Amino acid sequence: MGLKLDAGEVMAFLDEVFPQVRDDFVIDRLDPMEITMRLKVADRHLRPGGTVSGPSMFALADVSVYAMVLGMIGRQALTVTTNCSIDFMRKPAAGTDLVAEGKLLKLGRLLAVGDIHLRSAGEEALVARATLTYAIPPG
Repeated sequence: MGLKLDAGEVMAFLDEVFPQVRDDFVIDRLDPMEITMRLKVADRHLRPGGTVSGPSMFALADVSVYAMVLGMIGRQALTVTTNCSIDFMRKPAAGTDLVAEGKLLKLGRLLAVGDIHLRSAGEEALVARATLTYAIPPG
């Protein structure tokens, strides 16, 4: 099964349906069932102490799975998160972007399940790991 939308098409669709996060994310690589996506860390993503906040890490994991699913099924804005489990493992490195590497573990007609590993750019150690389930609208 191949992509229905390439990285540029997914980013254009995200800009259209979620303009409020237009400057936050970029897709570095989108292949069938896989993604590498980046949170362009800015001051608004930081918590006290100067590290990336948990909600910002969740957003990167969530948007990464959404983008993978859209790449595979096309422009379906009402594809929604139904479950997320995230483990925060260590503090992200200061002053670097956060990178998500993801795989779709299942892509069915009505549900998709994705696994995401978050790392500070240029680092090997995991910052967080998340598993998300998405509901795909019928039709």
